[in-house]
Amino acid sequence: MTVLLALLVAVAALTGHTWLNAARWLRRPTDRPDEVDEPVAVLLPLRDEATRVTPCLRALLAQRGVPGLRVVVLDDGSTDGTADVVRAVAGDDPRVTLLTGVAPPPGWLGKPHACWQLATRADPDATALVFVDADVVLAPHAVAAAVTELRAARVTLLSPYPRIVVATAADRLVQPLLQWLWLTFLPLRAMERSPRPSLAAAGGQFLVVDRAGYTAAGGHAAVADKILEDVELARAVKRTGGRIALADGSRLATCRMYDDWPQLRDGYSKSLWASFGHPGAAAAVVAALLLLYTAPPLIALGFATTAPRVSMVALGAYLLGVAGRVLTARATGGRWWPDALAHPVSVVVLGWLTLRSYHLRKRRRLTWRGRPVS
Repeated sequence: MTVLLALLVAVAALTGHTWLNAARWLRRPTDRPDEVDEPVAVLLPLRDEATRVTPCLRALLAQRGVPGLRVVVLDDGSTDGTADVVRAVAGDDPRVTLLTGVAPPPGWLGKPHACWQLATRADPDATALVFVDADVVLAPHAVAAAVTELRAARVTLLSPYPRIVVATAADRLVQPLLQWLWLTFLPLRAMERSPRPSLAAAGGQFLVVDRAGYTAAGGHAAVADKILEDVELARAVKRTGGRIALADGSRLATCRMYDDWPQLRDGYSKSLWASFGHPGAAAAVVAALLLLYTAPPLIALGFATTAPRVSMVALGAYLLGVAGRVLTARATGGRWWPDALAHPVSVVVLGWLTLRSYHLRKRRRLTWRGRPVS
């Protein structure tokens, strides 16, 4: 019973931290920004995105409040006619520049290299760079709001996390864990104030940077071989004296990251090993998550008739874990009912994906978009 009470207290403390982050420290860019009076370059890397790029690019061309907006698109070796789709959507709009990318040289991964090509060939007068992925659809005020928040927060890098669109059962089990993990375990206010590079997080789907700070940090050239180039870029910014911040971007952007389970499985598998680092650290974290969030409902069921008090304490721990997921969903525009009730299953799936990630990396079988990533 003592161990179970300690587990209950631990889950309660973590859920309390989730509430504090969500209610007090999570930045929320305005949805009514003033007009941005600086030149802004929106950078869109594409590789085989013919079926997804149209809504993304149309949303970029519909941006309001940024008279100095320029959109630079890079076709990164696509074989599905992505460039033709871009030309059809952009037409003769003078704000759009379409570049043809070159293959990454030795020591570079595809995504950092594509972003680096975009950044180095963007309008030299642009003082803010906005990186957007093809699966992101921005609200009409999104760029203006994000740049306004970047300047108001006085940071070098701002990561406004989009609202993740979920459609399949796999989406609903796994995708909400992204926001839950950083709202539960990352001290947002300390992350903004601390100069420690290890205390950093960012999401590359929608990323806003001050150009001078980006250049000082070495840009994507500083993270050329990193699978988590977004997080590593945030760390590079901190190493050169810059500040970073996370924000709730659910009112600014939506993102459908994966179309089906194989894509989701492979997408997480390619990067989870980089999130945890050493396999021992990954094993410890996964074991702790399983103990805190998956064991309680099993204990509650197992002792329901033989030890009601034990069962009630375990049930309390389970419900507190569910509450953390509810808080996260409500803070980031996500779906919470009845999905949060399956939180223990979500943690099990995360553990399996982590194991798969290390297994495939050890056998050098991790690839993404036809390119090796480890």
